[in-house]
Amino acid sequence: MPVVREFRLPDLGEGLTGAEVVRWMVEVGEVIAVDQPVVEVETAKAVVEVPCPYGGVVTARYGEVGEEIAVGAPLVTVAVAPAAGSGPEDAAGPGSAAAAASAEVERPLVGFGVAEPGRGGRRRRVGAPASASAVVAAGAVAVRAPVVPAGPAVVPVISPLVRRLAREQGVDLAALTGSGPDGLIMRADVERAVAATVAAPAPAGPAGQDGVVPLRGLRKAVAEKLSRSHREIPAATCWVDADATELMALRRQLNATPGPKVSVLALLARICTVALARFPELNSSVTGDGSGIVRHSAVHLGFAAQGERGLVVPVVRDAQNRSTGQLGEELGRLTEAARSGALTPAELTGGTFTLNNYGVFGVDGSTPILNHPEAAMLGVGRIVAKPWVHQGELAVREVTQLSFTFDHRVCDGGTAGGFLRFVADCVEQPGMLLRQL
Repeated sequence: MPVVREFRLPDLGEGLTGAEVVRWMVEVGEVIAVDQPVVEVETAKAVVEVPCPYGGVVTARYGEVGEEIAVGAPLVTVAVAPAAGSGPEDAAGPGSAAAAASAEVERPLVGFGVAEPGRGGRRRRVGAPASASAVVAAGAVAVRAPVVPAGPAVVPVISPLVRRLAREQGVDLAALTGSGPDGLIMRADVERAVAATVAAPAPAGPAGQDGVVPLRGLRKAVAEKLSRSHREIPAATCWVDADATELMALRRQLNATPGPKVSVLALLARICTVALARFPELNSSVTGDGSGIVRHSAVHLGFAAQGERGLVVPVVRDAQNRSTGQLGEELGRLTEAARSGALTPAELTGGTFTLNNYGVFGVDGSTPILNHPEAAMLGVGRIVAKPWVHQGELAVREVTQLSFTFDHRVCDGGTAGGFLRFVADCVEQPGMLLRQL
């Protein structure tokens, strides 16, 4: 008879204890393949698809859309077909033929599938029966497993981005009429519903209070992290104006040659890695109990990026070992992943220092809250033409404001000031970097 296997929400890493169900990708009674994604969940770090390591018929699924599932709690149960020639007596224990058959179908979750030789690691679907009846017919009796109702009719939405937009804006997809083919709900339909809601007067809460928007998902995680940083870290900020004319000229020279274009962010990242090699105490963090300082040998450079889910901080691993071109390529890749919502939890954690280019928002300065548990953050304002005294004469130069926020427990003002002055000197005279290479 078929063996019913229970698949639980796996450990998603980085200390995450649960995830919110965004959408189910399978229905009860559906035949799935090994490593087929069954549910899309949202953690405090990212939205990810969770693959099931069993192939067979889905007999139950647990959790509604919007409900939080704890790590280790059941997600789905799957009826797995036994090996050919096994009988009811084979399902008696872990050494039985049924268990062996289950082992044939099950694959490790790590790696998300089995790679085909010569196909560059692309996944293939293995171990799935041809139909639900094939699984049931393979056993002597029908499957006995908790089956939950399939629920309301499936809303005709294909794009997970549209579902996410509707969820974030509080739009009930079931109440919309899609403008796409066969009534498919499009992004424009959700945006029209949002516009209509904004135009209508907002309902008042109890005793005339305004409505309350709950903190959930990424916004909740960000709020908790920033609150902890503000409570625990005695942060201070210093700043300086810098003439970036020569840095911009260098960028134009580099981009005049064949090859990938070099961004201002890549040049600033290169300056940060050199500055941290000169002031290694700033690439550190204070222990959780406050009893010591951890000095990090590698620079895992975080940078602020605007994504679908709001402001995120992707991390460039081992930035100190990358050339300016390699830094630019990785920064570009992570920025695009942030825009499309494709960043993984691993790409959003483990930073040791943050570069915050808030100049892209058209502002000159900021005093940001540190990205706990990091000890320092360099902020860069917009680069704009300003009157400036250059070589004893008034001239129009491209000027930016640099700010440096640091944990006062890891260093004194002299170290922080030295770091910021070195960065400013490299911005004003980028040729200085040649001495450090």
